[in-house]
Amino acid sequence: MKNETSIKPSNFRWTICSLLFVATTINYLDRQVLSLTWKDYLVPEFHWNNNDYGNITALFSIFYAVSMLFAGRFIDKMGTKKGFLYAIAIWSIGACLHAFCGIATSGMITGNWFVNFAEAKEILEKVNNVSLIISTSVTLFIFARLILAIGEAGNFPGAIKATAEYFPKKDRAFATSIFNAGATVGALAAPLTIPFIAKSMGWEMAFIIIGALGFIWMGFWVFIYQKPEEHPKVNEQELKYIQQDTEDYPTDSTDNVEKKLSFWDCFKYKQTWAFIFGKFMTDGVWWFYLFWTPAYLSSVYKMDSTESALPLFVLYMITLLSIIGGWLPKYFVDKLQMNPYAGRMRSMLIFAFFPLLAILAQPLGATSSWIPVIIIGIAGAAHQAWSANIFSTVGDMFPKSAIATVVGIGGMAGGIGSFLINKSSGLLFDYSHKAWTTIDGIPLLEKYPEFETERMPEDFLTNLEKSGAIIVDGINQGYMIIFSVCAIAYLTAWIVMKLLVPKYKVIK
Repeated sequence: MKNETSIKPSNFRWTICSLLFVATTINYLDRQVLSLTWKDYLVPEFHWNNNDYGNITALFSIFYAVSMLFAGRFIDKMGTKKGFLYAIAIWSIGACLHAFCGIATSGMITGNWFVNFAEAKEILEKVNNVSLIISTSVTLFIFARLILAIGEAGNFPGAIKATAEYFPKKDRAFATSIFNAGATVGALAAPLTIPFIAKSMGWEMAFIIIGALGFIWMGFWVFIYQKPEEHPKVNEQELKYIQQDTEDYPTDSTDNVEKKLSFWDCFKYKQTWAFIFGKFMTDGVWWFYLFWTPAYLSSVYKMDSTESALPLFVLYMITLLSIIGGWLPKYFVDKLQMNPYAGRMRSMLIFAFFPLLAILAQPLGATSSWIPVIIIGIAGAAHQAWSANIFSTVGDMFPKSAIATVVGIGGMAGGIGSFLINKSSGLLFDYSHKAWTTIDGIPLLEKYPEFETERMPEDFLTNLEKSGAIIVDGINQGYMIIFSVCAIAYLTAWIVMKLLVPKYKVIK
């Protein structure tokens, strides 16, 4: 009986996958707090507009991009366990720092530093210099986003490296889709928790409570994670299963088991450039949906953060369909005997067609707000399925010692793409809100030319509408443009990736 038990493989790798899932969930909860509080709480307190918010999210994308570049190399050098600990500690501190931006704004403008959250708000209400409040608060939030970005950049390089250590190639997309579903679950949990915490306890406590979750996760990671060959809970049979791909890196060669690639060596391979382009084209789409969907529901359908909780919950429930992204390539590999790369690319081509539905989100949204919610949910599911597979292409073709580095390089490219879409969205939405809006059929700027140079008050159009004016908000056209860009991004990325790496080729 004892011998029979000893030959049965353990399944400890799924415990590690569960930890990665929780870390990714916390990661996305932390970055969602701002998008779910800025319209209802930060705009009244700090007088922001779409461009201010766009600047903050765009710069977060750049900070994240640059940090990803170094985070991958850092985790490769430090090791998965230590590297992940540093990452989540830094991003949890950054998440909590957001809560103190109001007090810091009060302190920097009026000298009142030793006040509580409510007192800081009251002090700022008495300050007549709105421009100073805007510039100071935006700068402080940008600093908090910088710290958050530096830490959060370590999540995916660390998680992909841990997956490569604990899973054979054929299972990596499935394992990645599971932990990557944490992004969806985090986004799903956010509208059900954050607006209600902010409403009952203040927006500051939303940042603090969500930010503190990372410190709890660290305690589990410290005691649970070790490399599989060193872990007492990974038996010999499971270890053999995990290491079944070692034939890709023959041990009888005069070279090491794995080729050691320097940072600059990675750029010599078309596989790296395929990953870079795929991330550049598509990461920004997900971040646009993540950061701007609450604002979209507010601007177009006049929902506050609590009213939009149910639509956002449904939207992210739909994105959980992305788990198919891990199953489909496994089916192609196991049943159709395709190599891992070919199976992933075929799967990614299928997923790339679904975001085309986003072109219909705005036109059909005139019928019901639920139509764009469902369409964005489907597009989000397609993105997450795509994301699980594009991450896994790195593990398929690169030695384990270079995986986090290449993931970091691709993450930087994705961050640059995200910067461009977030910054351009903020500018476009403010521009279209002014330049393309009509009041009783007359262009807004023709009727109120002062708004060409001045900020338009947040509730200006709402008050006009209440007085009986017929408003056609030009911001709807702005969203149509961005939705169209998001729709074609995946097919464009797939075509270029296929041209760069038409066939499976392991870097040895």
